[in-house]
Amino acid sequence: MPRNPRAQGPRPLVLHLAVQMASLLGSLAALPLLKNASPSLKGPLSSLGPELAAANLEALHKAVLAEADRQIQDFLQGVLAWQGNPYHRPLADPPVLLTEGTTRLLDYGGTGRLGAVLLIPSLVNRAYILDLAPGRSLARFLALQGHRVFLIDWDQPGEAERDFGLSDYIAGRLERALRVCVRAHGSKLALAGYCMGGLLALALAQRRPEAVSRLALLAAPWDFHAGKAEQAQLLASLKPVLEPLLEALGEMPLDMLQALFAALDPDLAPRKFRAFAHLAKESPEAQAFVSLEDWANDGVPLTKKVAQETLFGWYGDNRPFKGTWEIAGLAVKPQEIACPALVAVPGQDRIVPPASARAVFSQLPKARLLEVAAGHIGMMVGKGAEEKLYRPLSDWLQASW
Repeated sequence: MPRNPRAQGPRPLVLHLAVQMASLLGSLAALPLLKNASPSLKGPLSSLGPELAAANLEALHKAVLAEADRQIQDFLQGVLAWQGNPYHRPLADPPVLLTEGTTRLLDYGGTGRLGAVLLIPSLVNRAYILDLAPGRSLARFLALQGHRVFLIDWDQPGEAERDFGLSDYIAGRLERALRVCVRAHGSKLALAGYCMGGLLALALAQRRPEAVSRLALLAAPWDFHAGKAEQAQLLASLKPVLEPLLEALGEMPLDMLQALFAALDPDLAPRKFRAFAHLAKESPEAQAFVSLEDWANDGVPLTKKVAQETLFGWYGDNRPFKGTWEIAGLAVKPQEIACPALVAVPGQDRIVPPASARAVFSQLPKARLLEVAAGHIGMMVGKGAEEKLYRPLSDWLQASW
């Protein structure tokens, strides 16, 4: 983790402030229109009709300004409270089995009595979301249960990875890491991929069936046009703008990625930090918030090729679902994966629509579906993560078919 992932956050800070200012200006501009149309208001605004009709427009204008000022001040206080919070992640990294470029293979131990599993995170976020804090670590939970646990830590692309595409990561780094895991454990092992890591795990399982016993896909997108097709359409429409930027920069910078994530729910960060402003800084809730925001603001850029493959190939063209996504010349086909598979779908996911994650289930020959009552990140590190995901995953990894 960088020395201070809070220094420039929540990233992109300027965008979060701009969203709030736009909301304020839009609200002020709409007031006269709402008041004039109050008798004919429809939908959720209809109940406000009588109050708007009777309201003094000048007083209403002042009230909206006061509320906007309160919200912006709460947001800024929340940001300052987060930046000055004394919490630091207390977990030390486990032993490293393999280092290649900026990629590391971490060994969390475990007896291996219940088999072994290689955890594969997304390329766009730090791996320690799978080992966030005591009591909120999938890696350490599985190791304590008796699984031998390995974790790929991609880290930030360095000079060696500058020209990497997905084939370099999967057919190169992941395949070599898998061989090391098999040697260390003594036999084949399970793969568990989280979010984007699920697609990497699926491709790896197809390429190396002799080394993979099971495949778990945790909140992994598959049909990128399911659930929220407008998001994919937006990315496709941005291609003429983004491609020249990627060519000029040679990568997709973190703030650009964070802006795309923020577009999914523009008011999410302001809401979170406004609420955090009112928490006691030493409370468990505050520590949980800080640990997660530290991780969220500790992301990494994508290489140019990976950004092009994912934004335009996955989201734009929906290649995984269409069967046209290739890794090192081999089309990725869930239908060809013979090992047992688990598809975990968080029902409240705003990052990966549940319909997108669920789409791969029917394409896997031997799959089980786990519906999780949580969000994309809450499933992995929320209060109920052990009950909702950790334990069901552990049970499935050792269950007979």
